[in-house]
Amino acid sequence: MKLVTAVIRPEKLEDVKTALAEAGYPSMTVTDVKGRGKQKGVEQTWRGETYRVDLLNKVKVEIGIIDDEVDEVLGVLEEAASTGSIGDGKVFVTPVERALRIRTGETGEEAL
Repeated sequence: MKLVTAVIRPEKLEDVKTALAEAGYPSMTVTDVKGRGKQKGVEQTWRGETYRVDLLNKVKVEIGIIDDEVDEVLGVLEEAASTGSIGDGKVFVTPVERALRIRTGETGEEAL
């Protein structure tokens, strides 16, 4: 089992949710987060003053999947979340040792 964590632009969330659901992955956890990448934020001008916003609003999408689904999910995320610009985000894949569905007591892949 794997946990896929995607940190994406907030405006791409609906596209990502739709694409994942259409590909057969409707379950996810979504969290509003702030972060920055190599660009270390952006410079903006407001009322003639330039200032740096170093933590940008992002959305974290987490999906638990079986090992064989990783490449498909990564492809869906890349296509749905990409704008082709700096700040599109990152996707991380980490191993999951155990999973438990609280309501039914199912464990492992059945819990996903």
